[in-house]
Amino acid sequence: MNPTPARECSPRLALVQAAYEAFRAGDSAALLDVLDPEVEWVHPDGMADYGLGGTCVGHQGVREFLSRVPAVLGGMRLYPEEFVESGDRVVVFGSRDVTSLSGRTERLKFVHAWTLRGGRAVRMEDVFDTVLLHRLIES
Repeated sequence: MNPTPARECSPRLALVQAAYEAFRAGDSAALLDVLDPEVEWVHPDGMADYGLGGTCVGHQGVREFLSRVPAVLGGMRLYPEEFVESGDRVVVFGSRDVTSLSGRTERLKFVHAWTLRGGRAVRMEDVFDTVLLHRLIES
């Protein structure tokens, strides 16, 4: 019996997976390589109290967003679990271990909606339960 050949992933899926690998490695330069220079980096408005809500635009906006995270959180690891492709979009369902500044860690679910054009991500929208994250941040 022949083994089933591994399915090759599409260029869109490979691009999004490269973004998660860069984030896992803490390599912001590699993350920015995946993102269009005018990317829209969108997080729930409910995170505005912590400087982490709304839409950041461009590489500089993403850098500024990422620089604010350590003031609010002690750490984060992303676990993308399911990738769904449709046209120029890749939607990722996953979870993340989030650690508060006090050292408490919880696993929270997320949905990331990526829009891709010209071999780069032009939009990434992070959807999650802000109430749960607020509780963790304030713990």
